Amino acid sequence: MDHSEAVQQKATEKYLLNELDPTLRDQFEEHLFDCVECALDVRAAALFVEHTKGVLAESHAPSPAPAAVPATAKPGMLAWLRPAFALPLLATLLAVISYQNLVTYPLLKQAAATPQIAPWASIHVSTRGASTIQVSPHAGQGFHLLVNIPPENSFASYTLSLSSPSGKVQWTRTTEAIATDDTRSIFVPSAGLEQGTYTLSVRGTAAAGETTDLGRYSIEVQVQN
Repeated sequence: MDHSEAVQQKATEKYLLNELDPTLRDQFEEHLFDCVECALDVRAAALFVEHTKGVLAESHAPSPAPAAVPATAKPGMLAWLRPAFALPLLATLLAVISYQNLVTYPLLKQAAATPQIAPWASIHVSTRGASTIQVSPHAGQGFHLLVNIPPENSFASYTLSLSSPSGKVQWTRTTEAIATDDTRSIFVPSAGLEQGTYTLSVRGTAAAGETTDLGRYSIEVQVQN
C-alpha cells in the first residue's frame, strides 16, 4: 500500500475504527513504517480519541448530589446533547482540537523532520553462534538494528521477528531477497521498550514456500536513566 492508496481508502480512519480487514490492516501497518505523514495522522488521531474519551467520561460522571428525577422521565440516548451538557462538552472538544492542531501536530512534524541520533546494534545473519549484542538507549529513546542479510540464491524472501524479554512477539516483517549483500535498518521505538534481552529471529523462504530457520540473535537492551 502506498500513500495515495491509503488516502483514497481512508485507511487512517478505518484503522483507528478497526474497520480494515486483516490483509489491508497488515498492509497499512507496513506502510506506517515508511510514511511519516500517515504515522503522524494515526498518532494525532489516537491522541484526540483518548482525549475525547476522557471528556465524555467526565461529562457522564455521577454528581455527588443527584437531583430527584420524576418517575415519568425517560432520558434518551442523546440526553447528553442537552445545552447543559453539550455547550461545555463542545467547548472542551474545540479546545482539544485546537491544541492538537496548534501544538501537538506541529511538534510531531518538527520531530519527524529533525535528524535524530540513536544508538544501534549490528547483526550479521551469516554469523553462527554469535554472542549477545548490547545496546544502551536512554529512557524515552529507541534504537536501530542494522541487520546484514547475505545473498542466498535459495531464498526469495526473509522474515524477521523481534520478541521482547517476556517472549512476546513485538513485530514481524518480511523483506525480499536481493542479489548482493544488503543491510536493513530497523528502528525499534521507545514505546513499550523493556530492559532485558530481546530476540531477533530470521527465517528464509524459498520461492516454492519452504521456510528455513536461519538463526536467533540476542540483543541485550540496557535502558539508561
